[in-house]
Amino acid sequence: MRAIQYSAYGEAPTLTDVPDPVCEPGGVVVAVGATGVCRSDWHAWKGHDPVPLPQIPGHELAGTVAEVGVDVTKWLVGDRVTVPFVCGCGVCDLCITGDAQVCPDQTQPGFTGRGSFAERVAISAADANLVALPDEIDFVTAASLGCRFATAFRALTAHGRLTPDQWLAVHGCGGVGLSAVMIGVALGARVVAVDVADSALARARELGAEHVVNATIQTDTAAAIRELTGGGTHVSIDALGTPATAVASVSSLRRRGRHVQVGLLLGPSSTPPLPMDRVIAQELEIHGSHGMAAHEYAPMLALITEGRLRPDLLVGEVLPLDRAGAALAAMDSPPTSPGMTVISLGG
Repeated sequence: MRAIQYSAYGEAPTLTDVPDPVCEPGGVVVAVGATGVCRSDWHAWKGHDPVPLPQIPGHELAGTVAEVGVDVTKWLVGDRVTVPFVCGCGVCDLCITGDAQVCPDQTQPGFTGRGSFAERVAISAADANLVALPDEIDFVTAASLGCRFATAFRALTAHGRLTPDQWLAVHGCGGVGLSAVMIGVALGARVVAVDVADSALARARELGAEHVVNATIQTDTAAAIRELTGGGTHVSIDALGTPATAVASVSSLRRRGRHVQVGLLLGPSSTPPLPMDRVIAQELEIHGSHGMAAHEYAPMLALITEGRLRPDLLVGEVLPLDRAGAALAAMDSPPTSPGMTVISLGG
């Protein structure tokens, strides 16, 4: 099959021919219809998040089941599916109790094994990890859900416990940040969006953000947010993942507010100087959010099919597979336009 592959960190990913994936007894092989280009893939390619080499990136995917393992009971060839970026083992205590997103034996396409920048990808423990895709949702839209949109949805609903009329701050308006803006607005929240790019802030405005803060102009973004919201937000999400945005997110909160860390903080950035004095005195909550398990997708998919959520509006460029490597490498520089990049393989 054709796939995008790199053999060393930072080496230009190239289109090449590789052997087809092997279907495990409990797994499936999915013919990829579309796959997202995510900053997490960039972190792996740069070596910030070490992966086996050579590697095929890609973890946000949708497509059609092409092969089914002998032990699989819930899926048939031809089923339209998507998949969380974290695949649980399906048998440990955490998976059984519904928390596959933190399974200690998890697999992740593009990280623990070959990913979805390819014509086919193998998925382990299919009965636990696949999500049936409604006919109303096309593959390009579905590929935008797997990491960024689903992660933002669970971050705001499970961890943030966001309710109508509460204030939400979103720090960083890339893929996951704009997803959070859209979801927050759909949930009835009042949203403040923060970014360094006017184009990203304009997009956040279009999606319903009530206020925007340009961090290159307003250096103390937390103070600006507290002023705009009359004391701080109920929920704040760091959707970028830098020490500065993590600190600003915590500092944006009102008393008993909830910070959710979604943007990756790796290597030297993994221990930001969070204001723990403020956390204690104001009884703030700090949560990490690592995707969403397959069994939790139904409420999100229902909102999409009802038209209350429009993840298709967050898709920017749609490119063919042979341009996926260049799209990944382009993340070395700030984005020139807002929106997620998705690789379409047809189907």
